[in-house]
Amino acid sequence: MTDHGAAQWIVLKFGGTSVSNLANWRNIAHVAAARRAQGRQVLIVHSAVSGITDRLERLLVAAGSGELEAALESIESRHVALCTELGIGRSAQLDGYFAQLREIAQEVHGTGQLTDRTRARAMATGELMATEIGARFLQQQGLAVKWWDARTGLKAVERLHASETGNWLSATCDFTPDARLARELTSLSPIVITQGFIASDSKGETVLLGRGGSDTSGAYFAAKLSALRLEIWTDVPGMFSANPRSTPSARLLRELHYDEAQEIASSGAKVLHPRCVMPVRVHRIPLHVFATQTPDLEGTHISATADASAKVKAVCVKKGITLVSMESPGMWHEVGFLADAFAIFKRHGLSIDLVSTSETNVTVSLDPQANTLDAVTLAAVTRDLSELCRAEFIGPCASVSLVGRNIRGILHELGEAFEFFAEQKIYLVSQAANDLNFTFVVDENQADRLVEQLHALLIRPQRGDRVLGPTWEELFRKPEAVEAPAQWWWQRRAPELLQAMQGRDTAYVYDAPTVRHSAGELLAMQSIDRVHYASKANWHPDLLRLLHASGVAMECVSLAELQHVFNCIPGLKASEVLFTPNFAPRAEYAAALEMGVNVTIDNLFVLRQWPQLFRNRRVLVRIDTGTGRGHHQHVRTAGTYSKFGVPLEELPDLQQLALRLGVEVFGLHSHTGSGITDISNWTSTAEVLMDAAAKLGTVTTLNLGGGFAVPDSAHRVRVDFAALDAKLLEFKARHPGIQLWLEPGRYLVAVGGVLLARVTQVKQKGAQGYIGVATGMNALIRPALYGAFHEIVNLSRLTEEATGSYDVVGPICESGDVLGHDRLLPDAQEGDVLLVANTGAYGRSMASSYNLRAPPEEIILN
Repeated sequence: MTDHGAAQWIVLKFGGTSVSNLANWRNIAHVAAARRAQGRQVLIVHSAVSGITDRLERLLVAAGSGELEAALESIESRHVALCTELGIGRSAQLDGYFAQLREIAQEVHGTGQLTDRTRARAMATGELMATEIGARFLQQQGLAVKWWDARTGLKAVERLHASETGNWLSATCDFTPDARLARELTSLSPIVITQGFIASDSKGETVLLGRGGSDTSGAYFAAKLSALRLEIWTDVPGMFSANPRSTPSARLLRELHYDEAQEIASSGAKVLHPRCVMPVRVHRIPLHVFATQTPDLEGTHISATADASAKVKAVCVKKGITLVSMESPGMWHEVGFLADAFAIFKRHGLSIDLVSTSETNVTVSLDPQANTLDAVTLAAVTRDLSELCRAEFIGPCASVSLVGRNIRGILHELGEAFEFFAEQKIYLVSQAANDLNFTFVVDENQADRLVEQLHALLIRPQRGDRVLGPTWEELFRKPEAVEAPAQWWWQRRAPELLQAMQGRDTAYVYDAPTVRHSAGELLAMQSIDRVHYASKANWHPDLLRLLHASGVAMECVSLAELQHVFNCIPGLKASEVLFTPNFAPRAEYAAALEMGVNVTIDNLFVLRQWPQLFRNRRVLVRIDTGTGRGHHQHVRTAGTYSKFGVPLEELPDLQQLALRLGVEVFGLHSHTGSGITDISNWTSTAEVLMDAAAKLGTVTTLNLGGGFAVPDSAHRVRVDFAALDAKLLEFKARHPGIQLWLEPGRYLVAVGGVLLARVTQVKQKGAQGYIGVATGMNALIRPALYGAFHEIVNLSRLTEEATGSYDVVGPICESGDVLGHDRLLPDAQEGDVLLVANTGAYGRSMASSYNLRAPPEEIILN
């Protein structure tokens, strides 16, 4: 264990993006100076300039072609440009590296041979050049910095069963604490800068630590120097509960145990290289992950202490997985089959990751990060395995892993998560022996959607959570993407709301200006030709008239809704109404067609069984794109296990039926779910529908549905409608003549409505507090039905500080009658008015008289 009292070193590792521009280098200088101000020795370890390693790879390929000079010029000009940006000019040492690289490339060109030894020498120049530039910049900033060659301090160890390629390009080094090395570096300068990714072998030859190996270099040096801590500086501020680039709701993981960080890194997270955790774990050196671009963010702290409660902390995906399925009836009860099979993988230098066995089959996964999976190696493995069994390679696959602590202890809570796999082909399931992950291997093209669904279901922070921090959206949202405080109308109109509650115990209240504002946002989109309001969200006559007067058309899902909108809106035209029923009786379709409204069908049954009803009609068809989205199963409206839509594979049948009956399919519709912020939901839906439209040949309208997320509070990110509009305008430019429709419901009216209820009782049961109000799930069923969140405040004490955490519950005789869990609220008194926000949609329209408690009355504020 490291003696931290004697340690004086802090190791700072910076990635390729971090060392590629002036702004980041200024931050690096600031961080190094701050660590020096703490009285510590600083070792800076960093990667090649972003993109250079890839260019070096291309150079070695180009060395055998006529593109050699262009490849060399590309590498040289990138470094010269960085020197110019940093204001330091080029140096003789840098020119020497350029010359060395040219010599290596010309050698390959001349011999026509590219050996692993030559590849290692060439690839190492990326780090050598970058650190030479970095050292001179830091010296220019007034820091006492010395450049040092990492190959003199990191020595590769012999690995008996590693391939020759592995020894050259993915070496492993000794990381035993080295007092001599510490003294040597201390004597050089208070700040030393050196290379990641490179080391030397016992003969002094240059070797590499594998792609991404700079993290491992930093960990090796931290261990050898018995450092106080290792800091990994990258382009994201820590480790997250999913890849934040593809899952913006991913949360910062504030604290992790070494084991958990190792598991997350090994399961596909790109922030840390999996091999970097072991050296610091062995010597109990704290590891911190920070972002170079935003050095003030808190980051992730990794140590030997961690939250020991059973919970899923991350959903990870690792792509490029190759499975090897080994099948033989003769392996049943055969002694030594696994030993013989695994010996073959060992002989070829392949590391097995996951293993699944049955009486006649063993399936294993090969991780591309740990193996060189070239065609020659795979062919040799197949040949050798054929003597034991029938071997089949399956891929490309991806592993989707639920990572956390004590996973076995919460398997009973994962039942709903397992439902997501109902539509997938699962090749392998593995529950880790260390109880840190549960992994599924599926087709690679299904992985991202599964991660999104699992993350939305399983990653839920608790009040005061030490592990789950803010989301990526909250950390990096644009100011314009956040609901302006002025939009929270109920704060401004609190006195009017309290006045409206005089003589009442409960009420729905709607703010007309807010509803107009929401409509205006969507109507302002130049790419959208028509917006249909899904009237099922709220059918209050005044709101229907208000929206129609604003320019919004209507959408209905039942005959009763059709009759209601025509009765409420004078002058409403049939062409302005969209009818989108689902498993409705024949009579409703007949009535709608007679009215002349636009009818959407979502099942070929109606064409096959009721041909006379639809003969020579113009209709829209709802398509199931196969991809459902949303925070809960009950709001995801696409996929095999959703009842909505015609699957894409039935398009030929649809075309034949339409031709036979003379039906003109003029529009296609898809709605994938609700509560969505990612604009790719609608752009990808447009592309899928356009592909389907091209097959049918009669489509002029694409209805992209709705599902726009409603901001829950000042901390919830909004849909970027400007960005969506721009993308859809690009789409329309590529597909002239196509109209785009939307049919949102909740987004138009949710924020404009609140549910008010008087406090009836306050109760404390041990540590759990309860505030009872005069209405519950009979007035707002969304929290009980699919875990919906609604902000709750004590309107009578709006300016008072919260004093405790409470469940807000209603008077309904059901354990699910909870409007909100764990809400921080001030002390409540009987008669106070609590406000439940964002209830303008699916409040009154889904209300009931359960327990014979009448739904609240409705009030509109103009």
